Amino acid sequence: MSDLDLSICIVTYNACEMLRNCLISLYLEPYHVSFEVIVVDNNSHDATSIMLKTEFSQVKLITLDKNKGYTLPMNIALRKGQGHYLMQLNPDTLVHPGMLDKLFEFMETHPQVGIITPKVLNRDGTLQKQCRRSSARPWDVITYITGLSKLFPHSQFFGRYLMTYKGEDETYQVEAVSGSCMMIRRKVVEQIGYLDEAFFAYQEDADFCFRTRREGWEIYYVPAARVVHFGGQGGSREEPIKAIVQWHRSYFIYYRKHLASDYFFPVNWLMYFGVVIKLGLSLGINLIRNEKIVGSRKP
Repeated sequence: MSDLDLSICIVTYNACEMLRNCLISLYLEPYHVSFEVIVVDNNSHDATSIMLKTEFSQVKLITLDKNKGYTLPMNIALRKGQGHYLMQLNPDTLVHPGMLDKLFEFMETHPQVGIITPKVLNRDGTLQKQCRRSSARPWDVITYITGLSKLFPHSQFFGRYLMTYKGEDETYQVEAVSGSCMMIRRKVVEQIGYLDEAFFAYQEDADFCFRTRREGWEIYYVPAARVVHFGGQGGSREEPIKAIVQWHRSYFIYYRKHLASDYFFPVNWLMYFGVVIKLGLSLGINLIRNEKIVGSRKP
């Protein structure tokens, strides 16, 4: 193992300008933490490779021969990383000053914590609520989809999924965080393995968090550190239909893998039926919507 503190791993697909801005924000100021950046490019058809080679020669670039989704390429980057900590970072992000140092310091002083996330912001500076959430059990999903969580945002009973009952500037333990920016202790990977490649893309972060908590590690939301996540840029916007199908397929896999055994079959079949209905609605809406998005809107 090297003396490097952190390996920052990015998977990109046709997101050249967003990736450039992300890297500028990373290298904009000196950090106490030592880090490397590893980018896996999913055979982008834009100028991503040229940009990286000419403007960011310090970045370790791995180029794939086709678009292989998110999970497999991210595992390639994570395995390449030499740092004591590993970070998943989306290319459509802007890192706030001091973020890396703040996350690193928290990890160093909380040895029981396996994963942390900063406060993830939308482009308008509001909280991207999906950055800290529950493990998406049936009641949490039902209250979210039906809008009950919006009607009673301060209720723990109705607002569990996006934890709207918790203060957004408080540090606390959560069940799951977003892979848009996730710092992982290397010991976690050594214990539970890498991302599950049954997930082409989406829900691999929820799965990884579930496995981490199952082994006794804690997961924390640390709002002192901040990052802006634009969301829906690159791969999902390039191939929206494929992305929508994969999003719903991934939740189905996640639910069957981790949650179905806790419930009787009527609940499970209700969830499966709900996924199919939501898939149909999402495909229909995206056919007539000018702005193509996957999953839920931000925030």
